[in-house]
Amino acid sequence: MVSPAQPRPETFPNSLESHNDFASMELSEVVGNAILSAYNGGLLNVNLSSPPAGEGLGSGGAATSPILTSNDALLFHEKCGTLIKLSNNNKTAERRRPLDEFNNGVVMTNRPLRDNEMFEIRIDKLVDKWSGSIEIGVTTHNPNNLEYPATMTNLQSGTIMMSGCGILTNGKGTRREYCEFSLDELQEGDHIGLTRKSNSALHFFINGIDQGVATPLTPPVVYGVVDLYGMAVKVTIVHNNNHSDRLRRNNAILRALSPEGALRRATPATQAEPERLLFHPNCGQKAAITHEGRTALRPHATDDFNHGVVLSSRALRDGEVFQVRIDKMVDKWAGSIEIGVTTHNPAYLQLPSTMTNLRSGTWMMTGNGVMHNGTTILDEYGHNLDRLKAGDTVGVVRREDGTLHFFVNGMTQGPAAWNVPPGVYAVVDLYGQAAQATIVDDVEVPPAPEPLSEGNNQVSPSSPSSGAGGSDLRFHQLHGSNAVITNGGRTALRHNCRSEFNDAIVISNRALRDGELFEIVIQKMVDRWSGSIEAGVTAIRPEDLEFPNTMTDIDYDTWMLSGTAIMQDGNTMRNNYGCDLDALGTGARIGMMRTAKGDLHYFINGQDQGAACSGLPPEVYAVVDLYGQCVQVSITNATGPMDNSLATSNTATEKSFPLHSPAAGVAHRFHSTCGKNVALEEDGTRAVRAVGYAHGLVFSTKELKTEEVFEVKVEELDEKWAGSLRLGLTTLAPGEMGPGAGGGPGLPPSLPELRTKTTWMVSSCEVRRDGQLQRMNYGRSLERLGVGSRVGIRRGADDTMHILVDGEDMGPAATGIAKNVWAVLDLYGPVRSVSVVSSTRLEEPEGTQPPSPSSDTGSEAEEDDDGEEHSLRGQSQVAMMSTSLEFLENHGKNILLSNGNRTATRVASYNQGIVVINQPLVPQLLVQVRIDFLNRQWTSSLVLGVITCPPERLNFPASACALKRAAWLLRGRGIFHNGLKICEKFGPNLDTCPEGTILGLRLDSSGGLHLHVNGMDQGVAVSDVPQPCHALVDLYGQCEQVTIVSPEPGAASGKSAGTQGDMEKADMVDGIKESVCWGPLPAASPLKSCEYHALCSRFQELLLLPEDYFMPPPKRSLCYCESCRKLRGDEAHRRRGEPPREYALPFGWCRFNLRVNPRLEAGTMTKKWHMAYHGSNVAAIRRVLDRGELGAGTASILSCRPLKGKPGVGFEEPGENCAPPREEQPPSVLLSPSLQYAGAETLASKVQFRDPKSQRTHQAQVAFQVCVRPGSYTPGPPSATLREPPDPHFSPAELEWITKEKGATLLYALLVRVE
Repeated sequence: MVSPAQPRPETFPNSLESHNDFASMELSEVVGNAILSAYNGGLLNVNLSSPPAGEGLGSGGAATSPILTSNDALLFHEKCGTLIKLSNNNKTAERRRPLDEFNNGVVMTNRPLRDNEMFEIRIDKLVDKWSGSIEIGVTTHNPNNLEYPATMTNLQSGTIMMSGCGILTNGKGTRREYCEFSLDELQEGDHIGLTRKSNSALHFFINGIDQGVATPLTPPVVYGVVDLYGMAVKVTIVHNNNHSDRLRRNNAILRALSPEGALRRATPATQAEPERLLFHPNCGQKAAITHEGRTALRPHATDDFNHGVVLSSRALRDGEVFQVRIDKMVDKWAGSIEIGVTTHNPAYLQLPSTMTNLRSGTWMMTGNGVMHNGTTILDEYGHNLDRLKAGDTVGVVRREDGTLHFFVNGMTQGPAAWNVPPGVYAVVDLYGQAAQATIVDDVEVPPAPEPLSEGNNQVSPSSPSSGAGGSDLRFHQLHGSNAVITNGGRTALRHNCRSEFNDAIVISNRALRDGELFEIVIQKMVDRWSGSIEAGVTAIRPEDLEFPNTMTDIDYDTWMLSGTAIMQDGNTMRNNYGCDLDALGTGARIGMMRTAKGDLHYFINGQDQGAACSGLPPEVYAVVDLYGQCVQVSITNATGPMDNSLATSNTATEKSFPLHSPAAGVAHRFHSTCGKNVALEEDGTRAVRAVGYAHGLVFSTKELKTEEVFEVKVEELDEKWAGSLRLGLTTLAPGEMGPGAGGGPGLPPSLPELRTKTTWMVSSCEVRRDGQLQRMNYGRSLERLGVGSRVGIRRGADDTMHILVDGEDMGPAATGIAKNVWAVLDLYGPVRSVSVVSSTRLEEPEGTQPPSPSSDTGSEAEEDDDGEEHSLRGQSQVAMMSTSLEFLENHGKNILLSNGNRTATRVASYNQGIVVINQPLVPQLLVQVRIDFLNRQWTSSLVLGVITCPPERLNFPASACALKRAAWLLRGRGIFHNGLKICEKFGPNLDTCPEGTILGLRLDSSGGLHLHVNGMDQGVAVSDVPQPCHALVDLYGQCEQVTIVSPEPGAASGKSAGTQGDMEKADMVDGIKESVCWGPLPAASPLKSCEYHALCSRFQELLLLPEDYFMPPPKRSLCYCESCRKLRGDEAHRRRGEPPREYALPFGWCRFNLRVNPRLEAGTMTKKWHMAYHGSNVAAIRRVLDRGELGAGTASILSCRPLKGKPGVGFEEPGENCAPPREEQPPSVLLSPSLQYAGAETLASKVQFRDPKSQRTHQAQVAFQVCVRPGSYTPGPPSATLREPPDPHFSPAELEWITKEKGATLLYALLVRVE
């Protein structure tokens, strides 16, 4: 036994041999004896540190420490918050009406705390409604004299509180990350305690574990405080007056300090065998441990998909692999096994329903990503765990350098995390499909990746090159900073692919031999960026290469294919090569080969595209730039020496618009089970509805794989019926329902009635689930399909359903799609027959879609230089963008982030548009946003302010004014705090700020919040704002888009002229092209003003058109009179689109650029569409602008919202014997690439007007400049009678274009000519 007079050591020893005083004792005995001694001495708390001098556990301890009686025990004071109810002799506090109110729940102790006295509470009840939870601390205020605040953090004096995982002193944050536990994540039954040490230090305890010094200087007289805030409803004071509770609590501390110290008795130093890894008996609610701790399972896996968390029985040693084998799976759920590590001891962990819900000390691999504390840190990491089967193995190891590695079937997936602390426990989450797993013994740590010059043919199960390859070509171990090499050097990927678009260059491990093909396959893409993969060769050795952002930045010894351009040393040497890398999708193969003659050939899907360039040096390395949309590639088995005959072909593949091959050999077919009116032909690849307009259901023969496209082409229409083709996904196996005649229930007459199993479908532009309407106005209406139209369906890897129309992905139609689904089509209404045009190869949207913007080269680049395309660009940008400030991914549900998360756009409704800047405000640093776009159909506008609660996990309400905690907002001319107006008539009215206004927030050194408008300080709006705080913007009402601009007020003046050359092509994000240093074009600013331009402008103003239809200055207009065009040096004709097509510039006219909604611009307004003109008249201008397109369009170019339709128009479910109404055919639209023809008087009538300035009478004409989708129009000879001969530059057979398709044109500019 330890003598009571014996002083305790400063710290517990790491090994028993290091302290002779404890050589013959167990640590548990030491702790127990120390606790008993302390308890007998009357102390209320025992910790493992040495007491201050003079406070040792001497024999006089009992005499000097009074024995506490029951009436001296800590209780809650009778005076408390207005909603608090006390019970259990004032030891229990509960907040009334917890579902209606979230604050006014402050309680305090009945007396001050003594030195070293533990004040500990237990959480008894939580509600899952509010954000935030319990807060605890101390205050100097006497409860008898205190007017209780709504929440204790509002108290501005004498108060220290722990809130979340931080410390607030007098309401201001003093320690942002105090401990790794967060009070907001605690569960019912968890304990929270605090004590003020005799040295004035304040310590907090969570479940008995000391979290360290919260503040070193605490006043001598303090009361304990608990704030039952948000989720916290009920707590009870815990009096640990028994030996076992103290021992449990201090053992928990000891376990945290030494994970193995309290798990077992001290073992002799001679014992060498490590303890066997087992599962800990404390496991999830729905899990069980069998086979002596070796196997974990979910016994009722078909009933529940979660609560299957299991942990290892002891902490992992450095370099020790924890590996499990999947024994059993079920196919009912989505998702599967997850594996990782945690710092939490399983003996005392309140196990969550799924491990990714844990917000501290946890790293998990889930799917093909990695999460830390519930937040994704690697989006594209390794092999997808959701695709594993029974018998596959997964493992995890923490190496000595603190890196965490995962393994799939013994293959390392590379480093997943860094700086992982030692002593972590392994975790397996038997989630979803994973039903049982067993620990695998005798696993050795695979060595760290070695140089790949010798090759490694072992590959992961998902690799397309899983067979033994015949080549030793691999990716080199040296690569760009965002690239990751896996799969033995055969796979390269870009991690953080949704936040990073470049710095992912990979290079071959050796130089290519003559005639040797280096071929890769695209395995994964994302639709976030513009641009895609770039490939080529370089003579620079990998060891000598300083990897740039993109490979086209290298200015020597490098040849690259980017899009359709061949580039040498960063300069374009050839345009319109035989293939377009930006048009390739998942599954496409790209190869590079240097011939013996020194020519560089590219191969697309095995087809030689011809010589790209010649004169290459003898030794070149293959280079791949995983840029923009391209995320992951793998080397294929075709890599290696080729037959010379393949290298000599000079025929290039024709680019144009690739189509699927619909004929023989397709792998997809229709199932024999189909509707009673359907006949299957051509070996099940064609379906025909023989009679009627219903009973036309057809299914795919097999389940759709993830990312697999099932696509059909419309073969025949019967236009006496209305309605549309319907298609979707169903969990009903086609064979489960007979055709009806066989005695079974048979198939229903239409797809909305298919409800025996879960079915998702799209009809017209409506999305339904089991017949119930889920969404309207989705994508392009299927009622517009014509003969030859292609429509497909795809189940995404993220469990979403996508519809593709003519190769264009309409986006996710529905979420939460089951894994085992079949494609289903309903040959309904006008669609009478379809044929399959897809195969099992994963296909991406085709080049016929309106492509995303990209940085085209050649003539279009010249067009940018002289001003032709400046109206397409986004709103005015300052010269320098912040590289650190961006909007958080956690935002309102109607927000779409783009431009590297610096631009926020509200894409629907008028609310749900809150965004928060990721970095907290720094004193004296001005943070600014620019209003890019206003929609005048709404009232009110943006709200600006700050919040002091952590924004990462905040559930945002519909509007910022609904924030009831820690929020200070500027709205209109008022200032609001937690939803209440505290000031009126401050600064300018934010509801009246026009587009282009720059609004800023700045904290001064004393915590005052300043509002800046266009750089002008409006004064202090709020004083003493707690820190840290984050800037918040609510895109409400009229405000639909904002962009973060430079954080420094004067940064614009310091930007060099060379910025434009530093632009990346991925700076064009989501259709908004950045203009780094916008200003009026030098060429467009003659020494004197243009009188013709002024005259046309005065006529345009007489038309009384809303200003919101036009771009703001200086991008509003461009004059093409003879003086202005000669001053700029404009060429008469230009080429545009894919395939390129000529059009004439509007010489003699003045152009007024129209504003394009950012959402329309992102999907449609691109350089890959053709340019044309349409003659009009003054009476029709407003009607065309309101519609947003020529002909019978339905979308406004501003709002992108459909106009009100006539009553009765729309899809209705027809009866069995009635024919739905037919849709009215849109009128033809006449276009021309020449304004000399489209602007003829017969097509663009003249009107007289009086110039208000000169009072002279003039004649004027108007026309529209439009973008036209390639393939949507038919060229032909002129049909109008002309007084003058047509433009001789164009062939008469192609002077007039006719289109009837809706959505085929997009208004670009209004043209005015005055005589």
